[in-house]
Amino acid sequence: MQTASVRWIGEEKFVATSPSGHAITIDSDRASNKAPGPMELVLLALGACTATDVVTILEKKRQKLEALEVICSGERATEPPTVWIKLEMLYRLRGQLDDAAVKHAIQLSEDKYCSVAAMLRKTAALSWRYEILPPVS
Repeated sequence: MQTASVRWIGEEKFVATSPSGHAITIDSDRASNKAPGPMELVLLALGACTATDVVTILEKKRQKLEALEVICSGERATEPPTVWIKLEMLYRLRGQLDDAAVKHAIQLSEDKYCSVAAMLRKTAALSWRYEILPPVS
């Protein structure tokens, strides 16, 4: 079992320590906005999870990926709990890439490998699209 801890440091601010020992400040007060909020971190986790998969899969497919940016946008429920109900991901890739390989890598991440997406799919409709930008020469 993995264990994380969250320590209150005043107001609506907390220091969270991950099971691997890394600390991050969290600010639940969106008015003060001194650090990411918990639900923002969920969006970041989704982006990082799927980006990791896509990079790894494209490497295995011997694709020449130069850059990847995953932009995650979402809509939350209006009534508590205000879970994510709609999530859209834009994958912006750069390099000498085969369109079919990119599409397959993203599909594998979304359908099979990304555990964050699998959890969020329980409450949210997930959609994605991608853009392949030419290599920088």
